[in-house]
Amino acid sequence: MPYALREALSAFRRTPLLTALSVIAIAFALFVIGLFGLTAFNIRRAIEKVEEKVEIVAYLTDEMTAAQLQTSRAEIAALPQVAEVRHVTKMEALATAMAEMQEFKDVFSDLENNPLPASFEVSMKPGSRSPEQVERVAKRIQAYPFVEDVRYGRDWLNTIFMLRRIAGGVAMVIGGAFALVAAIVIATAVRITVFARREEIGIMRLVGATDGFVQSPFLLEGLMSGLLGGLLAAVLTWGSYRVLGSTMFQVEWLPSQWIVLTVLAGTGFGLISSLVAVRRHLGQV
Repeated sequence: MPYALREALSAFRRTPLLTALSVIAIAFALFVIGLFGLTAFNIRRAIEKVEEKVEIVAYLTDEMTAAQLQTSRAEIAALPQVAEVRHVTKMEALATAMAEMQEFKDVFSDLENNPLPASFEVSMKPGSRSPEQVERVAKRIQAYPFVEDVRYGRDWLNTIFMLRRIAGGVAMVIGGAFALVAAIVIATAVRITVFARREEIGIMRLVGATDGFVQSPFLLEGLMSGLLGGLLAAVLTWGSYRVLGSTMFQVEWLPSQWIVLTVLAGTGFGLISSLVAVRRHLGQV
């Protein structure tokens, strides 16, 4: 067994409490990030599903001519953000209203004149459904003189996108705080280990051991702690996902790439924390 691996495993046995604290600190730092990642991912999926239904409805005046209808429809369809433009006639609008509002069917049937306007229903292309892009197209359509009103649910669209940004920001802040705690715990564990083995390290240096040779067990110890912490964080996140899905509401699991990145982040975090700590404290031995 290589020297570095043997010494790292020995350090785990000598200081199990510090090792466990390091692993748990990394795990909970990444677990918090994972929870917010799960939340942000599901918010994004909800936004994507809502975005699929995002459309602009432009209500048209009765004075609109056939030539204006044909020309404007072609111009709107030519916009780069627009996927499709559907013209809804007054009769189609009335038929839809009667089908969707059965309780008012008799009222609609007794009408002498159709009060509902014709409209354009404009659906947007994927990637062009942000509030800014939708509003830009809506203003372009509103500029036509025969367009009486344009609606696209601006308020709720802005609210959903704002929630996604807030979730991402909170995840970074809280996850960063836990990451700092994890770094402090790992650095403390490495410092104690270096101090406990100061005589051994001094002898190794006297016989010509390089800094890399001396540091390698500590770096491997940090890497292993980070790996275990990342795996534990993934398990905790999976458990939370299962609990939420079975007791509260249906959620989607994170992409596999995110889980791999979580484990790699834990591994890298443990390695970097150990590297910083051991370089700082070996000079004092």
